[in-house]
Amino acid sequence: MPTLCRMSALPTPRHSVAGNVLRGSLGNLIEWYDFYTFTIFATYFGAAFFRADAELDRRLDAFAIFALAFVLRPVGSWLFGRLADRRGRRISLTLSILLMAGGSLLITLTPGHEVIGFWSVILLLLARLLQGLSVGGEYGTSSTYLSEIAPPGRRGFFSSFQYATLIGGQLAALIVQILLQTLLSEEQLAAWGWRVAFGIGALGALIVLWLRRGMDETLPAGQRELSRAGGGEPAPGSLRLLARYWRPALIVFGLTCGGSLAFYTFTTYTKAALDGAGLIARPTVSLIMFLALTLCLVLQPLFGWLSDRIGRTPLLVFFGVGGILGTWPILSTLARTDSPALAFCMLAAAMVIISGYTSVNAIVKAELFPASVRALGVGLSYGIANALFGGTATYVGTTFEKWGHPWGFSAYVIVIIAASLIVVVCALPHRAPNHLDPGHNAGGTRA
Repeated sequence: MPTLCRMSALPTPRHSVAGNVLRGSLGNLIEWYDFYTFTIFATYFGAAFFRADAELDRRLDAFAIFALAFVLRPVGSWLFGRLADRRGRRISLTLSILLMAGGSLLITLTPGHEVIGFWSVILLLLARLLQGLSVGGEYGTSSTYLSEIAPPGRRGFFSSFQYATLIGGQLAALIVQILLQTLLSEEQLAAWGWRVAFGIGALGALIVLWLRRGMDETLPAGQRELSRAGGGEPAPGSLRLLARYWRPALIVFGLTCGGSLAFYTFTTYTKAALDGAGLIARPTVSLIMFLALTLCLVLQPLFGWLSDRIGRTPLLVFFGVGGILGTWPILSTLARTDSPALAFCMLAAAMVIISGYTSVNAIVKAELFPASVRALGVGLSYGIANALFGGTATYVGTTFEKWGHPWGFSAYVIVIIAASLIVVVCALPHRAPNHLDPGHNAGGTRA
């Protein structure tokens, strides 16, 4: 594609790399705060929206809506990825956070089924679908932006902040839950306290929206001009252009299947399972999860820094082998323990394992595509795999619980992680120059 390769250089950045990384990644914090809030408060707001008598059935109803939101994530990846590759990363990231604010506000204000009947479930689903579109657009574009804005030799470190802020969003949600559990009774939390958590998310999204107005653009001006001019070549950010990069798209899909499933299993499903088992008090479970996620957050830049020195592949292999060997003992122990200390040790081990994937996933995927299709290629491939495996993790795990065969979920997670390990070993380029290297692709990098 000679036309795409002759794109003009980027303008001089107005902000430091750290400042742009902060603006580009803070949206992840807010978006994942809202997403995680839905899961951890499901035990409280379930009675407001769902008529099921048993708590397990209400959890299943809530997690079904949680999973349905992931169906729109590939759509969001396509819409916002196309926009990012044609008009710029900044406008795409700004609109995605605006959509998340709207979804959070809708959940905050929606009355329960006792007031408006079945419409409460419809509005809840609509809000979640808006958030699914938003997160679908956020992932691919923020991965692209952080990888492009980072200097050579430090891309692993800076791009690791995508998952660091993502985990930060989960921590923020847990902090809010711990505070509310301390200040309010269980009855108050179920009646109205959970709405406070979603209201905080809507406010945070508006703050990030304001911050992102000043972020530097990383899309070359020539690519934006080419998008407007058209021509015989496939347009930037088009599915027609992405078809030329089907192999990298399949690699991203394969990596995401195991990585996304493991991440949601150990950070989302385990919290719901511990709450549902009732062997450890809910406030204690929240504290355990908070400590484990704090460890995971700290590990992200450390593992990202390590990847700049030893490469991305060793960390991905570590994740694959660790996930295969560790999933069964971790999940089986968490299902039956009443010891907070043991539960934390199991979760800490899980966080170390998944950090081999989360710390480098953004940069590994961004390196596979040229700037002209990077946001779409990363986002759409990730979005489809994430909808199939990540978004359904909590629902599938809870369903196995209901069937009385929780071991089946462990086996399922192990098989999918093993498939991703095969992709890492057999398909992922290990030594070839990548599309972020100087001279390899003239667009989309400050290298």
